Amino acid sequence: MKKLMLVLIASACCMAFAINASAQQADQATADAVIALTKAQWAAEIKDPTNVAEQTKDMSDDYTEFNGDYATRLDGKAMNSRLAEAAGKASARTIASEMANPKVQVYNGDVAILTYNYVGTIQDKDGKTTPTRAKSTRVYVKKGDKWMFVHANFGADPLPKQ
Repeated sequence: MKKLMLVLIASACCMAFAINASAQQADQATADAVIALTKAQWAAEIKDPTNVAEQTKDMSDDYTEFNGDYATRLDGKAMNSRLAEAAGKASARTIASEMANPKVQVYNGDVAILTYNYVGTIQDKDGKTTPTRAKSTRVYVKKGDKWMFVHANFGADPLPKQ
């Protein structure tokens, strides 16, 4: 009886480790997927700032956003798309976008929160470049088999005072 109990306990421990390893692999796959979606959005903006449809293809219709340019929450993919279309007409454009310190937190396998420091470069019509930075949070929800971008908060990341 003691041997059977030890075998059952050992089996339960092995199963717990296997389940945990499987969950970690799933979480890493999710992290890789949402980071790839973010970088694909940036690549689409760099390639063609006027192609808002490509930039927002993974954005949910009920998307919301906080950012430093507006004092209020921006509600809906439609509003965000109109603002992106207007911004796409500017003479300055993003030429580089990078993600520093990314962290993805996964909940229940269908919610992922990506936080990172955005580091980019904008080039004006005269060729002058300016660095740009932000503290960023993106929330993704798995709808069916597709990850959708549902919320973002892009905050200022000022340079430290000298």
